[in-house]
Amino acid sequence: MLTVHHLGKSQSERIVWLCEELEIAYELKHYARAPVMAPEEYRALHPIGSAPVITDGDVTLAESGAVVDWIIAKHGDGRLSVPKDDPAFADYLYWFHFANGTLQPAFMRLMVSGRFNPPEDHPALRLGQQRMQRILGLMETRLSKVPYLAGEFSAADIMTVFSLTTMRHFQPYDLSPWPCIQQYLVRISARPAYQRAMLKGDPGMDLLLG
Repeated sequence: MLTVHHLGKSQSERIVWLCEELEIAYELKHYARAPVMAPEEYRALHPIGSAPVITDGDVTLAESGAVVDWIIAKHGDGRLSVPKDDPAFADYLYWFHFANGTLQPAFMRLMVSGRFNPPEDHPALRLGQQRMQRILGLMETRLSKVPYLAGEFSAADIMTVFSLTTMRHFQPYDLSPWPCIQQYLVRISARPAYQRAMLKGDPGMDLLLG
């Protein structure tokens, strides 16, 4: 049995959402933060001790991208990925890896630098903000042309949305200058599988979809 070990308000929401989109059987185990970090029980699942983690038979697997690839290959018959001979394959690969290779680290850098309360003109803070502007500008341009990052809805979107929504509980960020990103989040929020996943994973959490 596939088991999704879900830490509240974490990147493991991606995995709950993926399972709901694929409509596959899985067991969901909830873990509350203690008070901010993962509890000992969660950290014991994997040496890194961070979310997400799944167990699937004898396999224990971490890292969002690896977990998503595993579930799509083992349980999803390739659904929500893009085959290599599809014209959208390169776009899919780029945006799938952009999520944790570019977007999420940019939010993390802003969050960490902000903990030190630097002055607004501090070079490191200014560089981080400028980089975030370029990143969101790139996304805005892409989403002005297509409804989803790879054209059609895919795992690239599942990888990306956490950083634009739940991550903003940890690092507030105003998305009002980016109307196409906001419209994208409206489309995401209308997906029944997303609604089910968030109700199951983090009931009562403000979804920060605007």
